[in-house]
Amino acid sequence: MQAMKQAAAEFLAGQRVAVSGVSRKPQGHGSNAVYLRLRERGYQVFAVNPNADDVEGDPCYHDLASVPGGVDWVVIGTKPETAEATMRECADLGIKRVWMHRGPGPGSVSKAAADYGRHHGITVIDGGCPCMFDPTADPGHKAMRFVLTLTGNVPRRV
Repeated sequence: MQAMKQAAAEFLAGQRVAVSGVSRKPQGHGSNAVYLRLRERGYQVFAVNPNADDVEGDPCYHDLASVPGGVDWVVIGTKPETAEATMRECADLGIKRVWMHRGPGPGSVSKAAADYGRHHGITVIDGGCPCMFDPTADPGHKAMRFVLTLTGNVPRRV
C-alpha cells in the first residue's frame, strides 16, 4: 500500500480521465463538479453516463469502452450499487487506476468494487476526491480533505 498523497499524485499525472455518473442535471452532483474541475485544469476528460448523449456541453459516452483512445484512469461518481459494474469494466479494459469519489457521505465507495479491483491489479482509491489534491485542489477542498481524513472518508493509504 502507498500513501494517499502519493497515489493521488500518480492518478493526477494521467491526462486522460473518464468520470462516470456525470449527470444531465448537474445541480448537486459531485461527479459533475469533478468533471468540470478536471476540464478546467486542462485534463482530457470524458463524461460517462449510459442515459446521456451530452453533458456540460460535451459528448457523453454510454460506457468506458466507447471512449475513443481509452483513458489513463477513472473516477467513479455513481451510486455505490453500480460501482462494481464500473470496476469490472475497468478490469476488462485494462484500466489500472480507479478513484471512487466520496465526500462527507457514502459517496460512490463500494467495498465489493474495491476488493474486485485490487484483486485484478487495479490501484483503487476508495474515498476522497481528486479536487482535494494538487494540481486540481482549491482551499475548500483541501480543508475538506483534512477533516474527511480524520473521519476516514479519505483513506490514509491505498
